[in-house]
Amino acid sequence: MSDFGNDLYTGRRGLDYVGRRKLWFLLSGILLAVCVAGLAVKGLNLGLEFRGGSEFRVSQIADPSSFETRAKQTVDTAAAKAGEQAGNVTVTKIGANSIRVQTEKLEEGPTQAVRNALGQEFKVGTDQVSSTFVGPSWGQSVSQQALRALLIFFVIVSVVLALYFRTWKMSAAAIIAMLHDMVITVGLYTLLGFEITPATMIGFLTVLAYSLYDTVVVFDKVKENVRSASHTGRQSFSQAANLAVNQTLVRSINTSMMSVLPVSVVLIVGLLVIGPGVLLDLSLVLLVGILVGAYSSVFIATPVLAMLREGEPGLRDQAKRAHRYQEARGGANFSGVLLSELGSHDTHSTMLDRAEPVPAGATSVSMPTARPASPAQERPAGGGRRPLHPNVTQGSGPRNQPRRTPRAKR
Repeated sequence: MSDFGNDLYTGRRGLDYVGRRKLWFLLSGILLAVCVAGLAVKGLNLGLEFRGGSEFRVSQIADPSSFETRAKQTVDTAAAKAGEQAGNVTVTKIGANSIRVQTEKLEEGPTQAVRNALGQEFKVGTDQVSSTFVGPSWGQSVSQQALRALLIFFVIVSVVLALYFRTWKMSAAAIIAMLHDMVITVGLYTLLGFEITPATMIGFLTVLAYSLYDTVVVFDKVKENVRSASHTGRQSFSQAANLAVNQTLVRSINTSMMSVLPVSVVLIVGLLVIGPGVLLDLSLVLLVGILVGAYSSVFIATPVLAMLREGEPGLRDQAKRAHRYQEARGGANFSGVLLSELGSHDTHSTMLDRAEPVPAGATSVSMPTARPASPAQERPAGGGRRPLHPNVTQGSGPRNQPRRTPRAKR
């Protein structure tokens, strides 16, 4: 893995993310279209907190076998005897011996009747059956606050990124990537039938922060590479940006995996042990969002940035200079062959600093030559030891001591 990361950083290998951006845009466009269609046809599976209704929890069940069928029949029968319809009944197992039953809004009489019926069916006392009612106004208030927080978040992020990177186009590319993540994450929730709860709304906002973090790391490296490329004229903007994505790829993978592992553990524990609840809802949306955000920071954010900036006059001139330079080197791609010859990043930066910018009308480019060595520093033709400096004599100690000249008598 370390050799692979080193090859990506030096340019010996890598994928052309920017050059193949049409392919990534096509794949994301298809996925976005499917998610939007799912939202339009199926709609969001809103939880009880958003649509309102009654909820019953039965704990300490001795025999939880066939709990779903038994609970639905019991609730429907008890509500009908009390003169009310339970509507759509949802039954979920929580842990090893507890269940959760959600219905439409029930009045006080039918609610008490359902509690008693559930207790008799599962052979538990009425104190082991709890009932709550949630009105839809609470869910509407949560939705409004979440949308307000989302708008404020986008505005602050746009301003901060535009000031930090000194261009609104980097800010726009980051916002596009975050919108991409949000639509796909919500769309996948709709297509897979996952329930939207207040914890899910919190997870959506958290996912945007993950996506933004990866994007800023890549953009910071893009900024550094583009500054060096504009000084030397050896790379176009797209080549410098693509190299930045490859250089930060291992870091993005490591960051995402270190986030995915604990979230996956929490999700598995929630599914197998704890059951439905806040912890399960939050871990599920985080897992989906982290994976989608890792994809967008590599395949969407930087290609969109290159598409927005390639048309600038200064960058078009830089691309022409880079093309002339690479043609003079036999068509070698700077992000591949040349970086392999230069070696480490420190050597690369040193040579870029000593190189002169390519003139606008130049047809060939020469590499910076090394500083000629002084005659005293040249090695003998036979490969022997380098001769000592004229003021240095060979001594018996561990270091060569400078020769002392006698002080002139006054």
